[in-house]
Amino acid sequence: MPRQYEKKRVVVTGLGTISPLGNNVSSFWKSIVAGVSGAAPITKFDAANFKTRFACEVQGFEPELYFEKKEIRKYDLFTQYAVASAKEAIEDAGLDYSTLGMDEKARTGVVWASGNGGIATFEQQVKEYYLGDGTPRFNPFFIPKMIADIAAGVISMRYGLLGPNYCTVSACASSNTALINCFDLIRMGRADVMIAGGSEAAISAATIGGFNAAHALSQRNDSPKEASRPFDVDRDGFVAGEGGAALILEEYEHAVKRGAKIYAEVVGGGMAADAYHLTATHPEGLGAILGMKAALSDAGIETAQVDYINMHATSTGTGDLSELRAIATLFEGNQNLVVSATKSMTGHLLGAAGAIESIICVLALRDQIIPPTINTVNIDPEMPQGVNILLRESRQQPLNYVLNNTFGFGGHTASSLFKKWEE
Repeated sequence: MPRQYEKKRVVVTGLGTISPLGNNVSSFWKSIVAGVSGAAPITKFDAANFKTRFACEVQGFEPELYFEKKEIRKYDLFTQYAVASAKEAIEDAGLDYSTLGMDEKARTGVVWASGNGGIATFEQQVKEYYLGDGTPRFNPFFIPKMIADIAAGVISMRYGLLGPNYCTVSACASSNTALINCFDLIRMGRADVMIAGGSEAAISAATIGGFNAAHALSQRNDSPKEASRPFDVDRDGFVAGEGGAALILEEYEHAVKRGAKIYAEVVGGGMAADAYHLTATHPEGLGAILGMKAALSDAGIETAQVDYINMHATSTGTGDLSELRAIATLFEGNQNLVVSATKSMTGHLLGAAGAIESIICVLALRDQIIPPTINTVNIDPEMPQGVNILLRESRQQPLNYVLNNTFGFGGHTASSLFKKWEE
């Protein structure tokens, strides 16, 4: 028989981000609400000979604000983004682990996601070896800089956190998977506080070249800010993004006892698989339907109760279409449902997408506002009818339940469900 337990309530008490639209939550959210694009020409490497020469890069990040100078060389940029966004979230939650004892630290954990880990470090080290004289002069930090789990470990070490600690890797569903794992750990009573998030620093020659070879990236080099255009008949691929995002998930009674502010409640999580193709989503959105249904079932609510869905919608031909078909099928009859695609502004943060879009969902509930899909001019006539896609401008609207979808290469699907916080 499966272990029986009383499910505990889980709330969000802290947020943090390093993003293409600002290096803190406040500036990021202002840009999202205003419909600002973070796309610009690539500066991380010389992209002159690449089919795609733009991305949504983080601007103005200063690692010296988070690390001692001698530390910086130990960490790939994806770990630096992780530590920086986690720091903001921890401080936002009002948690001071320097004053807490062993027992409290043992009840706090980290599940951090990355689809690529330290890919820029890997690329650099291998290139230096093969372009050299054949002598293996690898950096002693090469392996710990590269491996995807290291960000979770570094965050725990900085704060002395002794609870569950690991990395989830499910491609672009990775950080939504991490959040659902944290949600489950808390409600099963295995932790009181969890840091959930993800980070990527994959604007590199190997990544951009690889996605170009897979025909996945937009090549709208003459107008990068308009390149990510989900649902548009002229969409030609996604825009790569980078950054990090963290959410503090906390057991409700624990949060109340310490007087924490509460942003929203996490009420459901669902995961499934398309079992269909290496990179393409199921044409009818089979995995998406199963993942969303699982999240709703987990929360014990009906499809008619969902007010807004932050779609995965990356601006690819098959992906946008299959997800919208899944929503049209599952939510048929829900006339109040609104959807939008915020990757039109942030670009696609790959393994960090689920976390940064969870922040968007939480703030949408707090402020009762739906962020827009920008750049979409002419909706593809193949898109199913009857789904209300918010275009161009944010909309003030009552919101109670908000769903966040993410899908990854390999057929991974993950959907998390948030509820407006009420005392």
